[in-house]
Amino acid sequence: MLRITRSKQILMLLASLQLAGCISYEPGILTPAITLSSEDISLTDAANENLKIDFGLEAGLNESDSLLNIEILPGVRVRNVVTNGPAATAGIQVGDVILAIDDLDTNHPDAIEALQQTADSTSFEFRVQRDTTVFGTTVIGRTINNSNGPIELYRIDPIATRAGYSTVMLTINNQSAAAAKVEALFPSSPLPAAGIGDGDIILRLNGRNLNSAQDLVTRLNREHELGEEVQMTIYNDGNVTESSVQLWDPGRRINRINVGPLLRYESSLNPSSENFSILDFWVFAVYSYTRTEGERSHSIFGLFNISSDYGELTELEN
Repeated sequence: MLRITRSKQILMLLASLQLAGCISYEPGILTPAITLSSEDISLTDAANENLKIDFGLEAGLNESDSLLNIEILPGVRVRNVVTNGPAATAGIQVGDVILAIDDLDTNHPDAIEALQQTADSTSFEFRVQRDTTVFGTTVIGRTINNSNGPIELYRIDPIATRAGYSTVMLTINNQSAAAAKVEALFPSSPLPAAGIGDGDIILRLNGRNLNSAQDLVTRLNREHELGEEVQMTIYNDGNVTESSVQLWDPGRRINRINVGPLLRYESSLNPSSENFSILDFWVFAVYSYTRTEGERSHSIFGLFNISSDYGELTELEN
């Protein structure tokens, strides 16, 4: 009797192992890929950092249209005009040639850039050529105040911890160190459940010091799996504590079951689809079901087929 019991146990173990090998899983929620920022990024156009005013146009050398005799003609040719910008408002179009600004000949694009860097006023008289017509127009330049440029608020981790962090410098026990301060918490963030809130400062991740907020975001998304538990060293009001954080978990779902010809099942999140068949002998299946988005179809022995779209019967064959 003991031998029979052990044999059954062995058979059940083998059957469970074989069944486990026929089942595969994938995240229960479609997880988007993210592009990680570099440590240093520029939020302003380097070419405009020293400009006082903006004419709302781009200009290049005024090259002749002849392919046989290319030469540089007087003026600069307008290559691009910003919609509703100063130049567009003054009637300047792409292809126009700017001959002079306030009686200053403009035979090179650098002349226009120099004016935008050193201007003491915003009103300029442009002399412009269009085909064989030369006309004058007043351009009111847009004042550029570099102090009003974009300011970085925080680095965002939209998936693993669903939070925003800024880089701060701390001095603890007479030692300076970089850390990541929690600036924003987004829905489904796992940080509050771990006792971490706005204003808390993360010193280390799994015992390793941080270099910056971006360092934290990068390591969370490159070195750890979703749903994994990580250790964070937290600094708050002079106290240093350890917190265990389970990264956001999209859950798991069965996406494939394959038990020989007996049963086959496959599903996908993108596009949303399911395929199910019973006794599939390649040529025909006793029963098969297919769903792609809202379209569904049923087949019995490959002879009776019913297809529907969002519940509406569209085809019936026998």
